[in-house]
Amino acid sequence: MKKIAAAPYQLWMAIFVIVPLFIVAYFAFTTDSGAFTLENIIKTADYAPIFARSIGFAALATVICLIIAYPLAYIIANMSKNVQSTMIMIVMLPMWMNFLLRTYAWQTIIGNNGIINNLLSMVGIEPIKMLNTSGAVILGMVYDYIPFMILPLYTVMAKIDKSIMEAAGDLGCNGFQSILKVTIPLSMPGIISGITMVFVPAISTFIISKMLGGSSNLLIGDLIEMQFLGTSYNPNLGAGISFVLMVIILIVMAFINLIDKSDQEEKVII
Repeated sequence: MKKIAAAPYQLWMAIFVIVPLFIVAYFAFTTDSGAFTLENIIKTADYAPIFARSIGFAALATVICLIIAYPLAYIIANMSKNVQSTMIMIVMLPMWMNFLLRTYAWQTIIGNNGIINNLLSMVGIEPIKMLNTSGAVILGMVYDYIPFMILPLYTVMAKIDKSIMEAAGDLGCNGFQSILKVTIPLSMPGIISGITMVFVPAISTFIISKMLGGSSNLLIGDLIEMQFLGTSYNPNLGAGISFVLMVIILIVMAFINLIDKSDQEEKVII
């Protein structure tokens, strides 16, 4: 019965996940004529700086999201149930708006003639170049993906038994020690989920870098788009870059899962 119930989902996964992956792999290892080749994969080495920039930006944005989201999720989780619902709705509210519009809004905020520079000019401060910089790209990533860090953290923290924190206090832990030795270890599944949910879309984004970073902050997503939709039309090379990116993401996720598994084993031993 369970297999029958799961059949539609398995079919969905096969059609919309597995088949596209095989198509990407096919084009990555073939030429225009369909002959087998490794040239598309080898050529990705020419774009090593772009891969490094994308990984660095995504990692930094993920760390910033975690630093901001963790205390916020902790505060929300310790509010009353009604207030929690309101706060989570506020966190999710920007996600109801189109991703492109949210990113475009930052152009009007940090542009050379944007809101921030206009306010600085009113108090006699010279305009600051914020748009088309690395900082603008990271800012866009943090803004767009931070809900994906807050939600899993909040979900895990809300389920932590408050009596455990009280027990830690009875055993001599102050507030900071209780968070360090109790809350953080128990919320590790939420941390792992949040890191995965932020890092994966951040490393492959292209709209944010295109609209906020300019041509000097080209990322992997922009490079792939150029191979399929831009003037550098080469779908086989684009598939090769996509394949390498997929391998990088799988390696990162395997490493994260390894950390999560080690943490769970430590909890069992304790």
